[in-house]
Amino acid sequence: MAMFVHLTPESRIAGMRRNGIRRDRRPVGTSPGGVFAVPVTRNFSVSHQWLRELKRRNQGAFAGVYFRIPDDEQVRVGHYRQAHRWMSASEAVGEFNAAVDAQGWEVIIPRRIEAAELHRVRTLPQVIGRRFSPESKGKPPFCTCKFCNRGDYGIRRMRERLGATDE
Repeated sequence: MAMFVHLTPESRIAGMRRNGIRRDRRPVGTSPGGVFAVPVTRNFSVSHQWLRELKRRNQGAFAGVYFRIPDDEQVRVGHYRQAHRWMSASEAVGEFNAAVDAQGWEVIIPRRIEAAELHRVRTLPQVIGRRFSPESKGKPPFCTCKFCNRGDYGIRRMRERLGATDE
């Protein structure tokens, strides 16, 4: 059985322990929706790479919900900016482990995860992962206006360094 981790705000943990993880029914980008997860790998930061990106939405502290699904279950796998491919859960884990750079990859399970399938819930360090996109390290942001960057840490100094105006 393949092990995956789903990141969620800590405020939703009690409901997930009772009812499982519900499927997101609204389409997200080109994805038809489902339960977003990442395979649990030996590299802790790759398995929890989405944490800081999700925290930017100001939903409080996040936790990891670990669950197992059958190896032959069909899931969608791919980089968040590209089309996802259908494959079995065990192939998805193998694809993650074999990838040169698995940053930005995700797995979408097209059904809800029942409470009996949950393995463990764990509080996580809140500084894991990337903030914007996998390749953004060391590059200035696309937009430096006050509106797009409000509330971000160190934005005043960055705007001064880049010579941003309030226009």
